[in-house]
Amino acid sequence: MKWTLFVSAGVAVLAVSTVSASANDTGLAGIHDLRREGKKLCMSDHFHNGNSAAQPSKAAALQAAISSWAGFTSLEYGSAWASFKKAASKQVTCTQGASGWGCDINARPCK
Repeated sequence: MKWTLFVSAGVAVLAVSTVSASANDTGLAGIHDLRREGKKLCMSDHFHNGNSAAQPSKAAALQAAISSWAGFTSLEYGSAWASFKKAASKQVTCTQGASGWGCDINARPCK
């Protein structure tokens, strides 16, 4: 009986490890043209966007837009691709309106 519990626990740990590893890169990035840019691997011509609105400051609006970009990129390609810091061809536009600050960003994912 103890041996069965030990094996079950080992299988559970293996399953969690497999899910965590696959969460870093879904493999879907391969549907796009990829190229090396320095030490990074980037999508050649595929951009993702993120946006925000009604934020109290420009800094908060930028952070919210980056989180939007990273969240969608991670969902589609995995967390390995979701670093806006590593992204290429970044375009950032922030504006202040009556309800607060908002930003729109576009960038090519890289890892």
